[in-house]
Amino acid sequence: MREVMSVKKVLVADDDRSLRVMISAALKPVQAEVLVACDGEEALALAQAHRPDLVLLDWMMPNMTGVEVAGKLREDKETASIPIVMLTARSQERDQEAARIVGVDHYLPKPFSPRDLVSLVQQLLNTSAAQSKV
Repeated sequence: MREVMSVKKVLVADDDRSLRVMISAALKPVQAEVLVACDGEEALALAQAHRPDLVLLDWMMPNMTGVEVAGKLREDKETASIPIVMLTARSQERDQEAARIVGVDHYLPKPFSPRDLVSLVQQLLNTSAAQSKV
């Protein structure tokens, strides 16, 4: 019997359209389905509806901040274990600590290297795939 490989899903949430496009393009080599959201409410709704394998969140978005989205994802048992990466210009230690408190797994300050982002995404997707086989 052949094992069916499922396509990984990555949710990208950022209010900056050009950044959403750049991140989506950078993730092409990952061969994941990329879901995009332009604000926090849309990000939360997409995460709850599609259960992505990874969430990339901007901090400062309209309607709901990335930190608020991360907190809500962690409170919901269906989304609590999804890895979350915060992509943000807010890079002070207190900001990073606030993100860790709500359950953000990784923090990538803007501007970031697309290569570093792809490497982190591949690492997290591979880790989650290995854990799901256990």
